[in-house]
Amino acid sequence: MDVNYELYKVFYHVAVTLSFSEASKQLFISQSAVSQSIKTLERKLDQTLFIRSTKKVQLTPEGEILFRHIEPAMNLIRRGETQLMESSSTGGQIRIGASDTICRYFLVPYLKKFHKAFPTTHIKVTNQTSIKCVELLENGQVDLIVVNSPNTALSNVSSIQKIKPFHDVFVANHTFAELQNQKISLERLSEFPILMLDNRSTTSEFLHSLFQQHQLDLVPEIELSSNDLLIDLASIGLGIAFVPDYCLPHKSRDLFIVETKEELPHRELVIAYNERLPISGAMKEFLGYFS
Repeated sequence: MDVNYELYKVFYHVAVTLSFSEASKQLFISQSAVSQSIKTLERKLDQTLFIRSTKKVQLTPEGEILFRHIEPAMNLIRRGETQLMESSSTGGQIRIGASDTICRYFLVPYLKKFHKAFPTTHIKVTNQTSIKCVELLENGQVDLIVVNSPNTALSNVSSIQKIKPFHDVFVANHTFAELQNQKISLERLSEFPILMLDNRSTTSEFLHSLFQQHQLDLVPEIELSSNDLLIDLASIGLGIAFVPDYCLPHKSRDLFIVETKEELPHRELVIAYNERLPISGAMKEFLGYFS
């Protein structure tokens, strides 16, 4: 089907902004030109792509399908343009996806080292859950991701490199002093208020799976999107938090680790990228820190 790329470009901007006027500003063309381009694309595809009203614009189901394919294509084109414009092997930018916790407690020293070595390279970090980061990678919105593994979303990623093993731990304050200096079963632990990450995280998948393996139901007291906040809540006695060991305060008088009879499997931090796509000089240098 012979469809001009510019029509897809207009469609992308309208789909992202859900506004003909905003798309016209981003494209530096008139609103009527945007409207005409969408009508032309709809006619060529013989599909209605947007539901128009006086208050808002919405994608139709057909428009949603097209957008899922156009978005990664547009991101790949932008990535190619960026790499072509790099003035040296480490110019341009590097786009990294990682969770808040991984950024703060693991990546910061590497970002500092890279920035010191290549100060002209722009570093863009996008914070999302480890599951969402895989989606960003698949859509071409980031060049590489640093995420927790196991991660069911990684099954289609072509290149994965293990970089750091870690253990998850249960932590509590003196409110639960009865649990200190002993090993308790997961069954008994489930009787206490558990604080953990929400169900959009690999950590939640991991802990629920662990309890299921022991024929136990896990009903958390509180689910949040921040490990730091879980630690804060555990510090004031609201419950027993489940967090990665690498984000625990080095010296904390408020918290102790609740030991379990069952051995908790270790997990790993991994770095992943799409090796089928061109790798910039900046990305090669950054990957070299973990080889």
